[in-house]
Amino acid sequence: MISAIIKPERFEFVKKALEDKGYVSMTITEVKGRGEQKGISLEYRGGKMTVDLLPKVKIEIVIRDKDLEDVIATLTGAARTGKIGDGKIFVIPVEKSIRIRTGDIET
Repeated sequence: MISAIIKPERFEFVKKALEDKGYVSMTITEVKGRGEQKGISLEYRGGKMTVDLLPKVKIEIVIRDKDLEDVIATLTGAARTGKIGDGKIFVIPVEKSIRIRTGDIET
């Protein structure tokens, strides 16, 4: 499984890029987080305000091992802006999945 945390404004680009490659099944979660930048400072009503946790989108995709490098390349290509906070990709092993409707087990 690939779990990717990206900027919300890049989500539509990432979704389209994945769909164009045939990866249409995904789970999307709106999350908040921070990385090395530790949030951002904003000017608000004449005062400084620090936004510690920034909105992000988490994309989870279960894929076959043979598709791993293609999906990573597609994600990074579509999500990258070159600025701090572009996100992270995590690769997580999945032992098996069970289709609830049929009970079919995939390993």
